[in-house]
Amino acid sequence: MNVHTPLERDTRQKLLRKKHHEVVIIGAGMSGMYQLHLLLDAGFDAVAIDKNADVGGTWFNNRYPGCRFDSESYTYGYSFNESILNDWDWKEMFSAQPDNYEYTQFVAERLELRPHILLDLKLLSATFDESKNIWILKFDDGTIKTCQYLITALGALSVPTYPRLDGRESFQGPSFHTFDWPHDPLDLKGKKVGVIGTGATGVQVIQTIASEVDELYVFQRRPNWCAPLNNRKVSADDMEQIRARYPEIFQRCLVSPGGFEHEPDRRGFFDLSRQERLELWDRLYDEPGFTILTSNFVDIWIDEDANAELSEYIADRIRGRVSDPDTAEALIPTDHGFGVQRVPLETQYYEAYNRDNVHLVQLLKEPIKRVSSDGIETSERKIDLDIIVYATGFDAGIGPFNQIEIRGKNGLLLSDKWNEGPITMMGMLTSGFPNLLHPVGPQSGGSAINFPRAIEMCSEWAAEFLIYMREHDFCEFDAQPEQEEFWYKEASRAQQRLLIRKAMNYSRGINHNIEGRDQPFERPLGYVGGNPKYRKFLTDCAEDGYAGIDLK
Repeated sequence: MNVHTPLERDTRQKLLRKKHHEVVIIGAGMSGMYQLHLLLDAGFDAVAIDKNADVGGTWFNNRYPGCRFDSESYTYGYSFNESILNDWDWKEMFSAQPDNYEYTQFVAERLELRPHILLDLKLLSATFDESKNIWILKFDDGTIKTCQYLITALGALSVPTYPRLDGRESFQGPSFHTFDWPHDPLDLKGKKVGVIGTGATGVQVIQTIASEVDELYVFQRRPNWCAPLNNRKVSADDMEQIRARYPEIFQRCLVSPGGFEHEPDRRGFFDLSRQERLELWDRLYDEPGFTILTSNFVDIWIDEDANAELSEYIADRIRGRVSDPDTAEALIPTDHGFGVQRVPLETQYYEAYNRDNVHLVQLLKEPIKRVSSDGIETSERKIDLDIIVYATGFDAGIGPFNQIEIRGKNGLLLSDKWNEGPITMMGMLTSGFPNLLHPVGPQSGGSAINFPRAIEMCSEWAAEFLIYMREHDFCEFDAQPEQEEFWYKEASRAQQRLLIRKAMNYSRGINHNIEGRDQPFERPLGYVGGNPKYRKFLTDCAEDGYAGIDLK
């Protein structure tokens, strides 16, 4: 429990003694802290509660080597507070986890949020009491609280998943998911390490520890397309220029589909010559971050021929970076095109496979049979290991909600309602669960690539909605079922326009690590129509007196 000083202990006891709040926010990461700030600023009796020992959410938990932003740091941070913008210096174009965690602590102190945050408290159940129009919350230490409004800020990627492997618990050495990487320093020097998974997290770990460990075995089921991060330090002069540009930066983020300051190239793909396309790609490949995706031709997202040509270009760049031709081909995806699933950003990831101590194990050719006490047995051999790292992803979107027993009207379980995937109104409300808001939850603007830009948009809408409720003397809200049907169709329509529809594991919740999740959800997990379109739905709803929401 992270309570060290008498003041901190006193604050905690005061919050624990207070049994009822107007608003309880579950989560104190980037989303929860901003939501708390908005509501406190509006005069609400609000508290944020988090199961972790400190604020920060994903940046508190993920301590693995190489963990960092894949959004430009200065576009990831909060935009709303001038003193934070003026006083915080980013050290790198793509900031590393230790600095990101420090940033969340800095924000919590600057906005004086800590007296309104309860840590080390895990929500087990939330039940709506229809007779009193309140939520009853039960926590893991026996604490019970009630609130008029419940807001979830759980984080889309906060429930790690492990592969279903025989003998996983029998391994005698350290083994953990990247999400649970030990907070104390872990000495990898001279160790034989196995990393299972080559998604975004696996890529960051592999490229970072390859030069440190004695032997590194990478267990890859299917490769992902990766693109260079092209990170660099941010100098004092850079920060001065960034501060001068902040209004322009955030305005550009506001109007771009993915929440970045760079926008797509709207020239017709096939109106240009092959040479002109190559010239653009050569330039974008050497630029930082997601530019290769977000500043590329719009056609690569919707036209199979355009995407195939770009994919072959990226494949050739990979071949040019990996010495062994067979290894290079094994690292090139054949089941989806570039950008159809989220692209991990890397720094010398492909070059790691040129090292003699890095070994690629292709699980489709050589599947894991079992984990033993001292390593991993495949169909072909026994691999002795000192440490096993599971970079095997998350139960994205709905997973965090399934960890809590959330019951709405007539005792309906949210997990039952979302059994075939989420069904929501604009990703913000769910019919039958009054006075519950889940900003940046499933089917919301949280599908934007640059997540905090969606956090600010959704949290602001939620705060303004509760202010409207207060000003008009309403005490209960509930989404109309027909609005959920409309949003399901709208989210599906947005998905069907894009080639992302072909990546069912990405867009429809397939997760082979979870029992019973081998088939796609009936409903999309996210809204992929872009931030400007999503913002218009939110704005139109508010300007129409929150039409589609029953208010009492």
